[in-house]
Amino acid sequence: MPGGALQGRVAVVTGASRGIGRAIAERFAAEGATVVVAARTTEAGDERLPGTIHETADAIRRSGGRAVPVPTDLSRPEERERLVARAEADAGPVDILVNNAAVTYFLAVSDFSRKRFDLMYEVQVAAPFHLAQLVLPGMRRRRRGWILNVSSVAARHPQIPPGDRARMGATVYGMCKAALERFSTGLAAEVHGEGIAVNALAPTRVVATPGTIFHGLVRPDDPDQLSEPPEVMAEAALALCSGDPERLTGRIAYSQALLDELARPSAPPGP
Repeated sequence: MPGGALQGRVAVVTGASRGIGRAIAERFAAEGATVVVAARTTEAGDERLPGTIHETADAIRRSGGRAVPVPTDLSRPEERERLVARAEADAGPVDILVNNAAVTYFLAVSDFSRKRFDLMYEVQVAAPFHLAQLVLPGMRRRRRGWILNVSSVAARHPQIPPGDRARMGATVYGMCKAALERFSTGLAAEVHGEGIAVNALAPTRVVATPGTIFHGLVRPDDPDQLSEPPEVMAEAALALCSGDPERLTGRIAYSQALLDELARPSAPPGP
């Protein structure tokens, strides 16, 4: 919207057809950004989970925002290149990149097929790396940019002896998120002083999204103290993608702790 914190900026948000990605896309649009909505799902019924890129884009437009839906299979390098090219052609130079998309299987290491491993790694690690490479030249020329990688508490090392959650088959998921966090801090160090912020952001608690409900990580009727609304992640993402790139960079942040540190509310202001 006019006068918002992201007025005039272009934001690419992956995995934006549902859950955290959709919440971030809508929040950024409410602050004036033109949001490029990227995900695989284009039609209701295409996936086991609800939500499409067009539904997200339509919701943004109904609220007076600007959105460009771009169907993208992030496991394919050529589609990642097409996404950035479409974003620049239809919306303008990319100021903000939010890597949120994920394909996840919860299986023990001994049961993990190479095909599933490669797909998870490609979407959760290789795609953020490649997309960052694609948007960095423009950000460097303009000396302005924000890259945000969505992580998880699963990146933390499990304790020994492990609890029940450590046995749920999250080793590969945690490995991907740990790699994403190390990539975030490393890239932040590489571009420090160039006006570009790079951060990783994880929810403080499990967010009740179609994905986490599908995998049984949270129930839709869980009380608030056991889960986190996606709007909290959206507010934290906004803070990291609108702040001073020299100060708010190189963080492995957790949503509520970050908002508390910055003294920001965990929900957008009312109308």
